[in-house]
Amino acid sequence: MRLLADQDLYHITIEWLRSEGYDVVTARELDLHRASDEDLLRKALAEDRRFITRDKDFGALVFLQNELSTGVILLQIKPHTIADVHLELKRMFLEHNEDELRRSFCVVEPHRHRIRRLFPSNRTDK
Repeated sequence: MRLLADQDLYHITIEWLRSEGYDVVTARELDLHRASDEDLLRKALAEDRRFITRDKDFGALVFLQNELSTGVILLQIKPHTIADVHLELKRMFLEHNEDELRRSFCVVEPHRHRIRRLFPSNRTDK
């Protein structure tokens, strides 16, 4: 799985993803830490990466400008829920391949994840 991590993602999450074998680049590493949300999504799309963030604003952006999405993963994570969210993220990646996540908006929280397909608009709760 190829991921572009937003600047708001916890460092521990980035390191955990890399330790699990995921190809993760960060907005900061690409000198995009001051880029607009739209530019971050365009970069993820250009590099065929799923965009992973803690910023809820991406939900509205993705659903208003559907063409910008290459798949967004929103982590509902706080310092005391990191381990549970990491486990659920791993479960989501095991249950859904990269193609399934490509045109989806995913919300990952402790003990569950939700996926809303952008085209077509089906919703799956797990």
